[in-house]
Amino acid sequence: MSTCLPGRGWGGSTRPPRTGGPTLLRRFRNEAGVTLDAAAEALEYSRQKIWRIECGMGPVRVLDVKAMCELYGVSPEMTEAMRGLAAETKSKGWWHAYGDAVPSWFELYVGLESAAAYLRRYDESLIPGLFQTRQYAQAIYRLDRPQASEEDRERAVKVRLQRQSLLTRRLPAAPKVTQVLSEAVLRRAVGDVRVMMAQLDHLIRLSDLPNVSLRVLPLTTGPHPGAVAGSFVILDFPPTKGGRAAPEPSVVYSESLTGALYLDKPDELQAYGAVWKGLDARALGEAESKDMIKQIIGEMRHD
Repeated sequence: MSTCLPGRGWGGSTRPPRTGGPTLLRRFRNEAGVTLDAAAEALEYSRQKIWRIECGMGPVRVLDVKAMCELYGVSPEMTEAMRGLAAETKSKGWWHAYGDAVPSWFELYVGLESAAAYLRRYDESLIPGLFQTRQYAQAIYRLDRPQASEEDRERAVKVRLQRQSLLTRRLPAAPKVTQVLSEAVLRRAVGDVRVMMAQLDHLIRLSDLPNVSLRVLPLTTGPHPGAVAGSFVILDFPPTKGGRAAPEPSVVYSESLTGALYLDKPDELQAYGAVWKGLDARALGEAESKDMIKQIIGEMRHD
């Protein structure tokens, strides 16, 4: 029987499996040193049932998640987070309701994003999906998918808007998000002036959320590490085993037109960590960033 996800990470793979949204339960079991057969015996489940749950190939009940987390010694905090995800997704993952509106290579990211405790993002070309208004997203998809029907594009927009509930969810607790945006992103016209002004207003409102830190990297900064790295996300995950171990190594996500990289090797994490440190040192503070966004809105209003 084949496994559903690699045991240690994705090592630059551009094609996560099509078998469903990612699950952390297999990693918890491996960390606990529990074999598939031993888990099946302890839980009085069939071996196939556990395998299907771990691969996201069938319904996941909250009671199943609770029992498996208890067996694997997962922390109460992470168990509660996993129960919340099970209650939210009901089966393979909420994104499966949208069919091929979610590319196969993006499915893994959506699941990881849902499980992360901290997201550090740098974007140099466009406002990221978590922060987009409906009108901005529609304009992007008209550019990105010119041959798609309006119905298909609308499904893709709905997926994007559904993801945004991550920022304000209660259970599990919303992740902390630190977003660094190149000033060029704020000045690049997407849609008409009204669309951009509404989008920048939306950024200001999101920056008031207690778990969101929004900062701008000015064009006057000149060359910087992010110019070489391009847009990326560093995802950090909640602890397990009473905080003594991490359930996942941090993962760096970097997207291209037709695929994505999922990086978790120590040297890869170190390289992107250094880039992030450089961006953090050069970006404006939160208050200054908000002032710059307001200034750009004012310029648009008077053009």
